Amino acid sequence: MPDLERAANASDATWQDDGITQGRMRRTAPLVRLATRTAGEAVAVGLRAKLTGADTSEFHTRTAERYAELLGHSKGALMKAGQLLSLTSAGAAVPAEAQPVYRTALARLRNDAPPMAGGLARAVLERELGCSAQSAFAEFDWKPLAAASIGQVHAARLHDGRAVAVKIQYPGVADAIGADLKNTELIATFLSLMTRGLSPWRMSWDVRGYSHELRAHITEELDYSLEAANQAEFARRYRGHPFIHIPDVIPELCTDRVLTQELVRGEPWHEALGASQALRDRWAEVIHRFFWGSYHRFRMFNADPHPGNFLFHSDGSVSFLDFGCVKHIQPERAEMIDAILRACISGDALATWCAAVEAGFWRSSDPITPEEALAWWGKDSPMLAPQPSPPYNDRSLSRYVMRKFSPNGPCGNLLRHATPPPDCSIMTRVELGVYTAVAHLRAHVDWRPVTAEHYWNAAPCTEMGRSEHAFFAERS
Repeated sequence: MPDLERAANASDATWQDDGITQGRMRRTAPLVRLATRTAGEAVAVGLRAKLTGADTSEFHTRTAERYAELLGHSKGALMKAGQLLSLTSAGAAVPAEAQPVYRTALARLRNDAPPMAGGLARAVLERELGCSAQSAFAEFDWKPLAAASIGQVHAARLHDGRAVAVKIQYPGVADAIGADLKNTELIATFLSLMTRGLSPWRMSWDVRGYSHELRAHITEELDYSLEAANQAEFARRYRGHPFIHIPDVIPELCTDRVLTQELVRGEPWHEALGASQALRDRWAEVIHRFFWGSYHRFRMFNADPHPGNFLFHSDGSVSFLDFGCVKHIQPERAEMIDAILRACISGDALATWCAAVEAGFWRSSDPITPEEALAWWGKDSPMLAPQPSPPYNDRSLSRYVMRKFSPNGPCGNLLRHATPPPDCSIMTRVELGVYTAVAHLRAHVDWRPVTAEHYWNAAPCTEMGRSEHAFFAERS
């Protein structure tokens, strides 16, 4: 055991001192240089495309690779921020046709972390639990099932026979990220440079407010005790659900840096994409009902809708993993958002605009018409479109992202004046994540009546909706 402890301590130094530069200027200087270079190229490429119709894909591929490489080497909170951006393809700054390029490049930041050696993982585990691995587990596979950005997962078996998954945080990673988060300007600088470097338009968004929101989420993801509590709450609310499964946590084997939960087996995302149309339709509806149903019933989100956190089952159910980023929505904020969407579903442009102003998305003096506000919230949205939605796919997703999030798109005027509250940023992350999953599953589902169940308490419109309604009715 002493040898393992020395290995763990040595590794802590390695993870903390492996090239993570310190100080705001030293940390942001590479970002400034890259953003400045990118901004100049963006202007030239945009002008050439406008005059000659030249293809801009090479520019965006090159830029995405540059950002992925820089953020990967930066580690700390900058790397984690890049991982969060991978879920939304760099947000509003990136043209819709280039979104997949950025998503693919930045997604490497989520998946390419080198795993700990088995001896080091054991040292961290035993130090955290305060006992030997043999006393806590009957079996333990020291070869990880997965290695992610801040920890890795191992399969194990308890003495009572239950199969479990054990997530162990890398030593020193919390200190490295915490050092960045103490630098209050670093994340704000990063977000500002990302948007300025990729788009010629000046945005009105509260970058500093968004940076504080991002810092809060990153901090929460480092706390496995908080994650265990979040997961336990979701598991309690969905225990026995007909098609949503949340693994139970093993609280006595959870600490700030170790999380032990029920081991779930199922089809991963890349296999699910090749399933039958009927299964893909069902899985898409499950994903939608889990994320948006949790918001409407419990006013909380599992705010990491990454497909790698889903496991799919042949009976049409889905298991949801990773509750490191959970957002509880304040009732007054939720009611403001609901008022906007109810007005949008009703097709009431004036009510949509008034509700959006009340919620802080625009000022009443902004040069925005009610019709523009209605179009921004509802047009091309698979959930809110005023007519039955066609099968949702990559093309319709790109059209929707271009309209709603690109300052160069048809809603550019609204975006340039938009001042969305920072605490709503997580809803955008969930929205894009869910829509992306649905699009990639190529689901043939009419989403509008499903949405009406939530916003108008309409009768369930599908077999799944009826079974879910009965489940919650029995628990009320």
